[in-house]
Amino acid sequence: MTEHHNADSAILGAQGWFEDFRPGQKMRHSRAATVGELEGSGPAKQVMNTAQAHFNDHFLKGSPMGDERLVFGLATASLVYGLASQDTAEHAVAELGWSQLRFRAPVHHGDTISAFTEVQSVTPGDAPDAPGTVVFRHWGRNQNGDVVFQGERSTLMRRRASQSTAL
Repeated sequence: MTEHHNADSAILGAQGWFEDFRPGQKMRHSRAATVGELEGSGPAKQVMNTAQAHFNDHFLKGSPMGDERLVFGLATASLVYGLASQDTAEHAVAELGWSQLRFRAPVHHGDTISAFTEVQSVTPGDAPDAPGTVVFRHWGRNQNGDVVFQGERSTLMRRRASQSTAL
């Protein structure tokens, strides 16, 4: 076993290797997070998103989207992916892409988001010990159970060291 692999084993979880995922597998991730001011409107300002709904306290009063400012959509996506990461990215080599992002319901400051995952596909690498690709469908729900975000994420995932390479 290489010195690098020993260091990784000491800090990484025992689960979440390529071999641990199978199509159709579903997970409810253990943590939820309440969206605060910083992550809610900060990213919209950083990317110069000029949509008033993200940073004007009075713009949405009386609207069908709710009376409060909206959280920037990519902040919602990042939060859901982040909440799922302990279970789905612990042994990731690379993020290959995000796709099919859908923002299903408004998210406001103070909403609490929970994350869920379903494994869509598992594709082995070219060699027995080569990393493989896992495609996840993630979604987030608010405190009322409403799905607020859904998206797919492709990840290049490490395999467990085989007995022949571990010796």
